[in-house]
Amino acid sequence: MRRLFPVTDETAARASGGSAGEDGSGAAGGALASGGPGGVPDGSGGVPGGPGVVPDGSGGVPGGFPGGDLVDREWSLAELGLAYAYPEPGPGEPQPWLRANMVSTLDGAAQHDGRSQPISTATDMRIFGTLRALADVVIVGAETVRQEGYRPARARAEFAGAREAAGQGPAPAIAVISASLDLDFGLPLFTSPSVPTLILTGAAAAPDRMAAAEKAGARVVIAGDGVGVDPVRVVQALAELGHTRLLTEGGPRLLGQLVASGVLDELCLTISPMLTAGDAQRIAGGPSVAVPKRFELVSLLEEEGFLFSRYRRT
Repeated sequence: MRRLFPVTDETAARASGGSAGEDGSGAAGGALASGGPGGVPDGSGGVPGGPGVVPDGSGGVPGGFPGGDLVDREWSLAELGLAYAYPEPGPGEPQPWLRANMVSTLDGAAQHDGRSQPISTATDMRIFGTLRALADVVIVGAETVRQEGYRPARARAEFAGAREAAGQGPAPAIAVISASLDLDFGLPLFTSPSVPTLILTGAAAAPDRMAAAEKAGARVVIAGDGVGVDPVRVVQALAELGHTRLLTEGGPRLLGQLVASGVLDELCLTISPMLTAGDAQRIAGGPSVAVPKRFELVSLLEEEGFLFSRYRRT
């Protein structure tokens, strides 16, 4: 994997075969003195905060770290944890931060034969696991639970220390968005999670289905006045439960609702170098917004033609 963006003087110097920095060390002003190959922190403490904690603004890139890494190599989980760290909370009560993680082909397909796995890659799945390991809760739509065969998030030993330091439990909770609660409550997602699964629904949802969910061990959270949920209230309800590092994995219908409601802060999008044609869904569905939402590129990684991008709202 190589870091393509942000581009610094040091990155450009490598690309041209030269060196940056007045001392000829390749580190602009010594900013890259710490870290592993290519100036990427190696998780040993060379970067303030360590894995899973945003650096203090080095390089001017929130959530990133200075310099580029043009060497194609496998990044450690500690490096990925640092590269995708949530913003550090400001003074006062922590504010929720909602990021989405999706994959798309070159021609805009978010799935193939109804699933995302065929257009993914092993590195995409490592990033998928890293994003889960950094989150308090993973928000997912009921249809995606059914199609993708969702299971409980598992505790990752590699992230245990970082999660404990951040005041998190061993694994994130899964929060399922469902109006009908038409779910198989005999699945491991409900019967054997390390953290009770949450189901977010509306106040007018069927009482018998809510009772069945709670009997199975899930926690029902009301986040809407009607049958379905209000995305703004979803974020608020999760924050009230102490979940401020939020991650959604879709599907497209849910992501479209989050985009339209203006609650999405960040998009981590894997661009797969594949073409599928057909009529597969895009990463976000539903009605279009009146004015397109503008996001800015924060970082871009590449491996074997796959692009791993990270965008934030402007």
